[in-house]
Amino acid sequence: MIFYIKKKDKKNCNLYKMKKKLITILFLLSLTITLYSQDIPKENLETQLNENTQQYSKSILENEIKGIHVSHVALTSENPILDQSQEGYKIIYLFIKGKGNVIAENTSYDIVPETILLPNIAKNITIKTAKNDTLHYLKISSKLTVQDLLDLKEFPAENTQNIYYAKFTDCKSYTEPIKSPNTISRTILPNKYIPRIAMGTVQTKGPDKVGAHEHGMLEQLFLGLSENDCIVYADDANVHFPEYSVLHIPLGSSHSVSVEKDEILYYVWMDFFRDKKGEEWLKTHNENDDN
Repeated sequence: MIFYIKKKDKKNCNLYKMKKKLITILFLLSLTITLYSQDIPKENLETQLNENTQQYSKSILENEIKGIHVSHVALTSENPILDQSQEGYKIIYLFIKGKGNVIAENTSYDIVPETILLPNIAKNITIKTAKNDTLHYLKISSKLTVQDLLDLKEFPAENTQNIYYAKFTDCKSYTEPIKSPNTISRTILPNKYIPRIAMGTVQTKGPDKVGAHEHGMLEQLFLGLSENDCIVYADDANVHFPEYSVLHIPLGSSHSVSVEKDEILYYVWMDFFRDKKGEEWLKTHNENDDN
């Protein structure tokens, strides 16, 4: 009888140890999933300046993407600014709110909301806001790698030696399998202007969605344009995506976008490819025949 009890106690002890080990494994697994689950970093742009503020500048989603720096700049009509190029970098300006003009290479370019400009070879540009207005834009700086500098020499001269200037609505449209027929997509910055970068817009009215997809070969930012009001999903995370906000899609995540009935989905996607081979992804964009 005594032997039987000891044997039973030993069996119970082993079961307890196994149960404890299993609980520990499950806890560590849960902790690992929590640590590696990716949020969707987002930052709202400050579009209402304090009274008497003449110039405002703030870094957006700093250090999110290696080699890329994004600033939100706002100017009143009081003081134009002179922006100079920086050796080893390429600059993109996305004008999103307010009106003004840019002077580059002795030419004046009218600026309205939703305009893109690349200075390219211009050493400096002057940015001025229209009277009684405030101009808001993103200034995106891309640090060029050694390979980028080599690739630039192979790009068409008209892409790199001239000012690139376009209103979003004037840019070529395309379709994509992950988007509905109601969606208007445009390429506002094709590749081979700046190494490893392309940009475009997506616009539709709800109910609608951009289907789930993944692209591990590129980093991506979204910029919410006027009236944008939708939800962005990335793996198990989701975030409200309003107008005049910027978010970073976690690298390699399965992500999608949805918009409710009568709401607007309207944003800029910015693709930052890890290498030029990744630009093959852009072949999923089917340019419309009526462009």
